[in-house]
Amino acid sequence: MKRKLQPTQDILKEWIKAYVTDKDLFFLPETNLASFKEYLSNVLVVPHEEFKNHSTYKQVQLANSYEYWNLSKEVKHVLVTPPGWVNDLPDEKRNDLFRIQVEVNRGLIHPISDFSVDTSSNGNNVVEVNGEKYLVLHKAMWEELSYGYKEELITDIAQQWEEWTCYDVQPQTPQHLLPFANTFPSRAGSNCLSATLFAISKQEWIIHEWVHPQTFLQSLENEDYHLISSEDMRAGDVLTWENSDGIIQHASYCIDGHFFFNKRGQTFFNAWSIVHFDDLTEDWGHYHMKSFRKHS
Repeated sequence: MKRKLQPTQDILKEWIKAYVTDKDLFFLPETNLASFKEYLSNVLVVPHEEFKNHSTYKQVQLANSYEYWNLSKEVKHVLVTPPGWVNDLPDEKRNDLFRIQVEVNRGLIHPISDFSVDTSSNGNNVVEVNGEKYLVLHKAMWEELSYGYKEELITDIAQQWEEWTCYDVQPQTPQHLLPFANTFPSRAGSNCLSATLFAISKQEWIIHEWVHPQTFLQSLENEDYHLISSEDMRAGDVLTWENSDGIIQHASYCIDGHFFFNKRGQTFFNAWSIVHFDDLTEDWGHYHMKSFRKHS
C-alpha cells in the first residue's frame, strides 16, 4: 500500500539554501537583447552557445534550478547578474524581463496556482502571461523572505516534481539500500542511473553522482550484468527504458520481482524510493524496456 513520503527538516534546510542559486541568470532571444542595453553595465552577457560549454555554468545545481533542458531554442544570450540587479530595473523593464523568462521556460518560475501559501506580498516578483500569474524567484527576493515562508514555498515547489508517495521497505531489500530507501537527497546530482549503479555495486559514493547512459552501460558490463530476454523479474535485476534512438531514459533496480529501488529524476526533490513495477510502467511504459541480470 502506498504511503506519503516527507523530507526531514534538515533536508528542507539544505534545499532552501541551494535551490535559488547565488548567480541570477536571465535568458534572452536575439530580438530582446537591445531593449536592455542601457542596463547591462554591471552584467555579463554570455552568448548561449558559449554558456552551454562554460564549466562554471555546467554546475549541477545551476542546471537543475534553471532547468536548462526546458529552455527555448530561441535563447541566444544569457545575462549573468549580481543579486539585486533585477530589483533596480524600472518596473516596466523588470516586468518585460520576467515575461520573457516565462516565455523561454526559464526555471525558478512557478505559477502562483501551484502554491498553497499566499504570494501577494511578492507582487514585484509576479508577472502575468496569457492570463496566468507566475512567481519569479531570484536571489535577492529569496534572501528577504522569512525561513518559514521559504519552507512553505519549497515544499510546494518540490511536490510539482513528483508525488511524494512510496511503498514500505520490503523484507528482501539489501542492507546497503536501507539508509537511502524512502529518503531525499540533500544536494543535487543523483539520478536514476547512479541510484541503480549504487544498488548493484554497493559503492555508496556513486549514489551522489550524475551518471550518463554510456557510463551506466559500461558499469553494468563491469559488474557482469548482461541483457536477457526473460520476462520474469528477479531480485538484483536491472531494468532500463530506452527511447526510439536507443538512449536510456530511466533505470531501476529490482528488489524482489515486484518492488524496485528507484529515483525518478536528477533533482533533490526526487526521492530514492521504493516503488512497484506498475509505477514504473505508468511513468516509463511508453519507452522500450530492457532487462539485465548478473551472471552467477
